[in-house]
Amino acid sequence: MLDETAGRAPGGAARWWLAQSLRALGAEIAARGGSLILRKGPAAGVIPEEARESGARAVYWNGIAQAPHQAIERRLEAALAKLGVDSQSFPGDLLVPPSAIRNKEGRGLRVFTPFWRRVLSLGDPPKPLPAPKQLRPGPKIVSDRLESWQLAPTKPDWAGGLRERWTPGEASARARLRDFLKTIARGYAGDRDRPDRVGTSGLSPHLRFGELSPRQVWHAARFAAAEDAALGPGIEKFLSELGWREFCRHLLHDHPDLATENLQTNFDGFPWQSDGKVLAAWQRGRTGYPIVDAGLRELWHTGVMHNRVRMVVASFLVKHLLIDWRDGEAWFWDTLVDADAGSNPANWQWVAGCGADAAPYFRVFNPQLQGEKFDPDGTYVRRWVPELQGLPAKLIHQPWQATPNELASAGVTLGKTYPQPIVDHARGRERALSAYAKIRKG
Repeated sequence: MLDETAGRAPGGAARWWLAQSLRALGAEIAARGGSLILRKGPAAGVIPEEARESGARAVYWNGIAQAPHQAIERRLEAALAKLGVDSQSFPGDLLVPPSAIRNKEGRGLRVFTPFWRRVLSLGDPPKPLPAPKQLRPGPKIVSDRLESWQLAPTKPDWAGGLRERWTPGEASARARLRDFLKTIARGYAGDRDRPDRVGTSGLSPHLRFGELSPRQVWHAARFAAAEDAALGPGIEKFLSELGWREFCRHLLHDHPDLATENLQTNFDGFPWQSDGKVLAAWQRGRTGYPIVDAGLRELWHTGVMHNRVRMVVASFLVKHLLIDWRDGEAWFWDTLVDADAGSNPANWQWVAGCGADAAPYFRVFNPQLQGEKFDPDGTYVRRWVPELQGLPAKLIHQPWQATPNELASAGVTLGKTYPQPIVDHARGRERALSAYAKIRKG
């Protein structure tokens, strides 16, 4: 069911994914003899009504350790109890409950390393149960048509790139996990930072929509490492990234306003700049810094952005341009298929320096050097910024350094076919450090 009071409304890309995921789920349930019933409205009203119509004796769901969801659960439990219907919530969204990771004062941890150490010390999470092979059909009850929810874009239909890149659904998620563990995991520790390579798992949207649980991923990864010792380093790094997702979810549990309020309140007076024209240039990948523009164009077309590039892109917005991290977070929320209510704001706050475990908060990524280090041949930039593909590798991350002849040979006219840098790196860095120095004094 769709309860629009359950936390933050999904962005456009996530709504597209949800539509495809529900369609895939309906097909899988039908193949096992059941049917997916779609209803829209407050859970405490809709689900008890469905239970009454179907004669259900018990209702089960996957619990979400976030304040809005927990409030809905309490109302739902009470409503079902009035009907004499049993209910039970299962903690499938996390590896460990937030209550298990507390400091001496009873608060959650704000530094990742001790957090992850505590999670690991608890041992393996429970193994997930297999999906039922067969379902008994229930009574025929009314279901909404998925199309009536208007989740996918139609006028205009801007999701062509998403369809090219993704196949939502549990079957696709399981296949992607298997392929990752068989091939990519071996080089994951090093390749995950290379946007010019296939070095990441691509599982984040599947996790975001519950098509895979973190426990499924954990146990599959542990089994793969036990079978092949050479996978060990890659698997350990991969599981620590799963741990970062967990860390962000725990932060959200403790700070429901994570997407709107600085975790570190000394940043409340930070001198953010408001410039709609500059923000729009960043959003559309027109900043004049190739690695930044490549990332934002990849995001616009596919609904994702490479993890290393996300850091560079975010740092550029909040530090070079001094635009509020909340503006960047909102753009990612609307355009990412994997926009997670915990990870998205927590990562933006981490980059901005106002979040958890954010030291050194004054670090300013040099986008040119980041591009040269992690996309040394310019493969990633050439894919997403094709107007620069004629430049040699030594210039593709700094086209402003090319001679007139080199630009002409590559068919590039700065300021026309490709923008001049929207801000000088040295000046932007100096301005950012000055602003951060004021926060440090405060």
